[in-house]
Amino acid sequence: MNKRVFLTGAGGFVGHHTLEHIFKTTDWDVVISDSFRHRGVTDRITSIKSWEENKHRVHLITHDLTVPFSDVMIKDMGHIDYIISMASDSHVDRSITDPAPFIMNNVALVVNMLELARKIKPEVFLHVSTDEVYGPAPKGYAHKEWDTILPSNPYSGSKAAQEAACISYWRTFDVPVVITNTMNIIGERQDPEKFIPKIMYCLEKDVPMTIHGTPDNIGSRFYLHARNQADALVFILKNLPATHYPNSDRPDKYHIVGEKEINNLEMAQLVAKYWGKELNFIFEDFHTTRPGHDLRYALDGKKLADAGWVAPMALERSLELTVEWTKAHPEWLWRD
Repeated sequence: MNKRVFLTGAGGFVGHHTLEHIFKTTDWDVVISDSFRHRGVTDRITSIKSWEENKHRVHLITHDLTVPFSDVMIKDMGHIDYIISMASDSHVDRSITDPAPFIMNNVALVVNMLELARKIKPEVFLHVSTDEVYGPAPKGYAHKEWDTILPSNPYSGSKAAQEAACISYWRTFDVPVVITNTMNIIGERQDPEKFIPKIMYCLEKDVPMTIHGTPDNIGSRFYLHARNQADALVFILKNLPATHYPNSDRPDKYHIVGEKEINNLEMAQLVAKYWGKELNFIFEDFHTTRPGHDLRYALDGKKLADAGWVAPMALERSLELTVEWTKAHPEWLWRD
């Protein structure tokens, strides 16, 4: 009998890449959910190359995860071996503009997912979190699993709250939680509000791209393609079963890390190189224009690497393919 995985946020940018990777690398059946009221769209799902040949493996639930699952819905979704808890509202600027509903949405949805897990008892509850829960990384340092959680803005605060809820359900109710923290994600069909699509939009429209920082103090990130992250998630589910309390004092946690650090200007220049245009940019002072944003993130990925995971595609090649695809599909650059 094939494994069955429940993937939330499947209409989102990272979610649909994860679904595509599950199609490509497993024989699992997939229950997918999305509310389609935030940033998820059905177009992403149906744009997957292998959608037509694999849609028989999919059971779609259109559901607002801030609302508990009914017994009828639970019965309808059938047996679940793995849960990938991915859905979250994820934009820092919007979390600063309107923080209360943003935080309440993200906390409520993960609590409802944990309550679901209490009832259906999957083998693994894989919760997808972010590097941002740790706050800014000092120059030369990469955060390790279980470093101090010190979020800087309402988005990262909501993700830290999600992690805390997961840990409490792991210890109190033996929900088989595994937490991943991931770096900045790139790839096809990304929301236009994100950094890489913004660069491509500016190149296409011949308008200056804003780079936050100063020439001697530019923010930096470790980037990886969404399919690389998906590969790590599948690797964990296949190879790294969840630990249980009291065998450990905390659930398993893994950092999914890009191969190298690159500052924001260097990334914008790389995108421009692959787009085939000269980058026109302006600097804006980071601290006064972006309160609650962090200049640098960095994670230590040694734990997952030591377990045997290797990213399938290099950063620059994956970025080149993303730019080529988006240039051929520019309609994704100005979607609302």
